[in-house]
Amino acid sequence: MRPLALAALLAGGLAMAAMGAAPAAAKSFTWAYNADVLTLDPHSSNNTFTNTFLGNVYEALVRHNDRIEIEPALAESWERTSPTVWRFNLRRGVVFHNGESFDADDVLFTWARVNGPGSLARGLLGAIKEVRKLDSHTIEIETHRPFPILLASITQFFMMDEGWSRANNAENAANLSSQQESGATRTANGTGPFRITERRPDERTVLEPHARWWDTPVHNLTRVNFQPIRSAATRTASLLSGAIDANVEVPLQDIPRLLQDQRVQMVEGPELRTIYLGFDYERDELLYSDVRGQNPFRDRRVREAIYRAIDVNALRRTVMREKAWIAGMMVSPFLTGAPADLNERLPYDPEASRRLLAEAGFPNGFSVGIVCPNDRYVNDERTCQAVAAMLSRVGIRLQLQSEPTNIWSRRTATRDFSMYMLGHAGLPLADAYSTLNEVLRTNSRTTGGLNYGRWSNAEFDALVAQAAEAPDETSRRALIRQALQIERSEIAHIPLFQQPIAWASRRGIDLRQAPDNRLRLWLVKVD
Repeated sequence: MRPLALAALLAGGLAMAAMGAAPAAAKSFTWAYNADVLTLDPHSSNNTFTNTFLGNVYEALVRHNDRIEIEPALAESWERTSPTVWRFNLRRGVVFHNGESFDADDVLFTWARVNGPGSLARGLLGAIKEVRKLDSHTIEIETHRPFPILLASITQFFMMDEGWSRANNAENAANLSSQQESGATRTANGTGPFRITERRPDERTVLEPHARWWDTPVHNLTRVNFQPIRSAATRTASLLSGAIDANVEVPLQDIPRLLQDQRVQMVEGPELRTIYLGFDYERDELLYSDVRGQNPFRDRRVREAIYRAIDVNALRRTVMREKAWIAGMMVSPFLTGAPADLNERLPYDPEASRRLLAEAGFPNGFSVGIVCPNDRYVNDERTCQAVAAMLSRVGIRLQLQSEPTNIWSRRTATRDFSMYMLGHAGLPLADAYSTLNEVLRTNSRTTGGLNYGRWSNAEFDALVAQAAEAPDETSRRALIRQALQIERSEIAHIPLFQQPIAWASRRGIDLRQAPDNRLRLWLVKVD
């Protein structure tokens, strides 16, 4: 992120940090979120919250700190020995939670696992050609072509212990879309600052500090209890009653009430995540529509009609309580490489929508289903309901298919939809390239892993490929800009807004909020 923009976003978090700066006696910490972790397998999911949670248990060669800066983790140093080869010196003395030592063989095993069946982590590592062992604590990563942002791309290349994985029937990642399980689905063995001691899905997950963690702990926690609480009202009530210490998914309607309570402290800021609507481009006839024999979403006029019928200012005002940031492109302007001047929307114009629909052969509109989560994003179901009301005025009748995250994520991953809501934060790279490569690029074994609608544009793909190996930042940004201009002109997706981050805790707790919306437990301190 740009230094000035990041400084502004972190102002609230730093203020909170100051409140809890003095070390305190070790304490337990209970926190809540609106959904549970989907799996403990570090390679089975692309779900941001799941990956965020597991980042406290598993580690990669490098990591992002709370300022979204790259810093060493399991690799203590690295160098680029050629345009396509990076050499990493592994940290010595690192042990997994079961006491086994970490070394280069675990890196090679993990690389093979990431490339195996059931793994969704491969999409983040598509630039990598080979991982080689030079000795027990030195490895090389070779990319297919020059890839200057490799370090950012491997922040979720979570390492697993080869011996433990083989002994626990976890050699391959479990395929979530097929509801598979393995020995790593409900138990974990990482090198991270916390180890999991109890796992009860949809009820609680208990963590304790990893006594032999290689880093110096900032936290003072003896036990961490995570509780998924789907009801927003229950999360707020639990915080006010003292049943939980922190809520990292505060409903917007509860913020005024919490601000008035002297026992509670709030920290707010914009998240990097852009909420958007996507379409099924692949099917000749949509699964959930009254249109027969054709796919209306393949017509740009239909997509523009939907775009112009949505009043995002009204969404921001009525649904998001003035706390969202309106999006004119598919990446947050705060992401590295994002062309902020493209963050402008086409005007809201329902009359133009009706005219465009008529020109496309739908003067009376049509009916279509939209898959939405009801517990994943800030006011997600209400956003879909508001969008449905707006589109109904121009003749497009949305059939809302609102479902909990576990069902919604499975439906989107298996492409059981005609239209859908999704969000992407440009993570783990914290770079515009991440969204272009993962969400917008043509789906293949190594790209477009989250391109569920299967939009495809050869010129766009070529520009993203060039951006991946650009020799300098200026040319890389120019290529990203050109690619985004193509996607915008096609109206391939409909960006809505960047949602807010709103966390609350009882006073005396330093949560160290960051704009990637990741709770780094190793930085939490409780007075």
